[in-house]
Amino acid sequence: MTTTTVSTRRRRRPAARALLYAVLCGGALVTLFPFVWLVRSALMEDGQIFTAPPEWLPDPFAWGNFTGALTARPFGRYFLNTLTIEAVVVPGVLLVGALSAFTFARLRWRGRNVVFAVLLSGLMLPYTVTLVPTFIGWQQLGLVNTYVPLTLPAWLGAGQIGSIFLMRQFFLSIPRELDDAAYMDGARPLTVFWRIVLPLSKPVLIVVGVFTFIGVWNDFLNPLIYLADSNRYTLALGLAAFQGVYTAQWGYLMAASTVVIAPVIAMFFLAQRQILEGITLTGLKG
Repeated sequence: MTTTTVSTRRRRRPAARALLYAVLCGGALVTLFPFVWLVRSALMEDGQIFTAPPEWLPDPFAWGNFTGALTARPFGRYFLNTLTIEAVVVPGVLLVGALSAFTFARLRWRGRNVVFAVLLSGLMLPYTVTLVPTFIGWQQLGLVNTYVPLTLPAWLGAGQIGSIFLMRQFFLSIPRELDDAAYMDGARPLTVFWRIVLPLSKPVLIVVGVFTFIGVWNDFLNPLIYLADSNRYTLALGLAAFQGVYTAQWGYLMAASTVVIAPVIAMFFLAQRQILEGITLTGLKG
């Protein structure tokens, strides 16, 4: 009976594995479809993009969409503007978020868990609730149409609840004996943070850094609200310029979108091992 049961299980394994692979391949195709459609449309003339039935291969290949899109708008300037914001926001999120997470994970003080629970409750507050009063505040300070509203909040801890949570969970997985040994040698908490915790936290720092970079890269709402001068536009606003009220330059828009999305895809592939490692380790201890 035991031999029969084992034999039946072995026969079921290939079928179950084939079903699993089929489901995974189907999910991958669904996920990749928008990107395939984007690249395909970027290589077509406007009249070919929305034909019925759809044409999957460009005929001819409209390579001019790329040169036309990049010359129709000052995308070089938009690119530099976006990188300027990235250069300020990403370090701010990493530094402030790491210090906050270190305080919640490695330091012992009364009410620590209560304060952290209150902080997490902020995730339930929609961003749009504070949008109008925040804009009025920046307007009264005379900082609208500058990069300050887009960069300074990162250094004040605004919108970093998710990053703080990820880093706190990772910091909890680091053996506390390392801290105790450093304190016995006369180290201060800031020394423990810089010399022990931070060097061991490369995976989660990469995760937070990449997610923050992508968030700023794709951000459309905040630049739309705070930037009025087209010379200060980011890439997201530059892409929107190809869409008018009644019409859109679809070929140019798809080509420009392909160029804009390429650095994000490249960054993910380069850092995917660290991203998976960082996300996995954040759940080891809570």
